[in-house]
Amino acid sequence: MFPERLDAPQAFEIAKAMLDGFNRHYQLFRSESARAKQRFENADWHGQQRAQRERIEFYDLRVREAVQRLEQEFRAGEQPMAVWHQVKLHYIGLLIDHHQPELAETFFNTVTTRILHRTYYHNDFIFVRPAVSTEYIENAEPAATPTYRSYYPTRETLHAELVRIVHNFRLDTPFEDLERDARFVLEAIAARLAHVKLRANFQVQVLSSLFFRNKGAYVVGKIINGFSELPFALPILHGRNGLLVIDTALFGEDELLMVFSFARAYFMVDMEIPAAYVQFLRSLMPRKPRGEIYTALGLAKQGKTLFYRDFLFHLRHSSDRFRIAPGIKGMVMLVFDLPSFPYVFKVIRDWFPPQKDTTREQVQGKYLLVKQHDRVGRMADTLEYRDVAFARDRFEDALIAELRAVAPSQLEIGDRDGDGHEEVVIRHLYIERRMIPLNIYLQEAFEAGAVEQVEHAVIEYGNAIKDLVAANIFPGDMLWKNFGVTRNGKVVFYDYDEIEYLTDCNFRKVPEPRNEEEELSGEVWYKVGPHDVFPETFGPFLLGHPAVRDVFMKHHADLLDPAFWQARKERILAGDVYDVFPYERDKRFLRRQQADAAAVEAAA
Repeated sequence: MFPERLDAPQAFEIAKAMLDGFNRHYQLFRSESARAKQRFENADWHGQQRAQRERIEFYDLRVREAVQRLEQEFRAGEQPMAVWHQVKLHYIGLLIDHHQPELAETFFNTVTTRILHRTYYHNDFIFVRPAVSTEYIENAEPAATPTYRSYYPTRETLHAELVRIVHNFRLDTPFEDLERDARFVLEAIAARLAHVKLRANFQVQVLSSLFFRNKGAYVVGKIINGFSELPFALPILHGRNGLLVIDTALFGEDELLMVFSFARAYFMVDMEIPAAYVQFLRSLMPRKPRGEIYTALGLAKQGKTLFYRDFLFHLRHSSDRFRIAPGIKGMVMLVFDLPSFPYVFKVIRDWFPPQKDTTREQVQGKYLLVKQHDRVGRMADTLEYRDVAFARDRFEDALIAELRAVAPSQLEIGDRDGDGHEEVVIRHLYIERRMIPLNIYLQEAFEAGAVEQVEHAVIEYGNAIKDLVAANIFPGDMLWKNFGVTRNGKVVFYDYDEIEYLTDCNFRKVPEPRNEEEELSGEVWYKVGPHDVFPETFGPFLLGHPAVRDVFMKHHADLLDPAFWQARKERILAGDVYDVFPYERDKRFLRRQQADAAAVEAAA
């Protein structure tokens, strides 16, 4: 299919202009990520959140700029397909020795598919598979910072090396007591290595850039000893009087998976060679797909590319069919899944029942809000796609009938290539990690008599709502079916069509009835504004089961009190940014730090 000669002069210029557009994008992306260090040092939390939101928009802005340039300078959309074949080949040549070739290929795909009709979305015109390897890319310049640094301590020098590791990040804000915090970390490591012989290759490898998110900065690395590797992360926070502290030490894949969860905001990391960071992080979290690691680093478009490649690969090696997802049907979304694949697919319905006063555009706006917001480990990230093609024979007939009934504008079925094979094209689609709906999780726990499972789920449900509140999010529809349970038992919210900023809501107490007629009325007799919320009314919808009610009232009765919500709203309006940790509070060094400080004060 490719030409034997590269004889179209405009092909090279188009390829070069395309790469110029990508290089500008990554330069701006990296600069914004690097500035996270200064914002952290200055405790500029609102600036950090604003930068995280704005950086998400960088990619689409640069794509639009590139498309506009290619159309204006080269009338790219009118070029024959033979020229586009040559453009791709020239582009591959330009990526030799490039430091972000996989990201540049994805940028090429995005720009090309904005210009060409989707009938040309196949191997000959875009990078369905990567054409340039990302293995062992290095910056050959002598002054370049390596991807990670290696340290070679002994048991006797490990404390001093931990201090040096942190010093090497050159944070301008002083620590409250780095020697003390390093001692806490050393004790945590010693507990892991207490009866382990240190081998000749004992070393600590640490990624050269800090990972910034919200109010924290994370040192990420691994301890290597013989054939074993121990991943770790050290969260650094602002403590008392604005001085820095190491808040805890996290070890092992499971604890790092919580830090890099799909339900949290993206990190800001200054990376010259992102593929090398992903490779290192994959060695710490081998169960986490590479696409999700790219996304966690803020490279969401690359995450989408890798997810889609994984998805196509799975389709080629499976034979089950898409079906309507089990559970209670939503009034805004039609949800379907493939039983063998751990994700669900969501399509916005063409119309909604009267109780859902919303529009397609408003629903999309809510999902965008979640994408740009701090998800605090309690809101699932979504992948958004357009014009996604599936083989018709992989769909159950009942699902096709449901799509035709509730979302016909989003459905196209036909033989696009004229080869006798029908395709289903979904025009707009959200994809999320599959979770067990909380109502089903509780039902199964009741049926099994699993009292502890019920208690854990109800406590987690309340904790999820309180974490959302801390992030200035009111979930709106708080029914159990709108929350899911992850594989590690975390409760996560995933139904966004009614979310609002907490600060936009007016939390009220239900007025006292003025007479017997109002007291006995089955209707709401008091005036309700568009943003009024009455927390006392949550109970009848949520706490019908006595076992659920007992646990909820023991741990989260404050969620039924308007004063709780109003107090949180006022703190946020006053500029307070809550701490929400991606680890259990009992892991924190805080009490030990406070005890040491009290001892020093007493001695003085």
